[in-house]
Amino acid sequence: MIQSMQLGPIAPSQAIAGAKPVKEATPAELTQSFGQYLQTALDSVSNQEKQVHALNDQFLAGKVDVTQVLIASEQAQLGLQLTSQVRNKVVEAYQEMMRMQL
Repeated sequence: MIQSMQLGPIAPSQAIAGAKPVKEATPAELTQSFGQYLQTALDSVSNQEKQVHALNDQFLAGKVDVTQVLIASEQAQLGLQLTSQVRNKVVEAYQEMMRMQL
């Protein structure tokens, strides 16, 4: 019974026919996408800070619990610390590249 279920080989031309070539990203595209990633991250940190200010105002008006303000504040602080560390690593990498001898 098992022997009657054998399958034949797939022709190589059939498997490759549907494949599309992968386009390599240029250095300019990589730089742009990295810059966009950093901009998105900075916008996110900025939005977190704005959210903390809004929650703080709502807390002063008695509309929000203090725990919500503390959680949002801690998240914003962690985001800022992460951004600072990423900035430090980028500066360090740039300085290392500038020290390289060609």
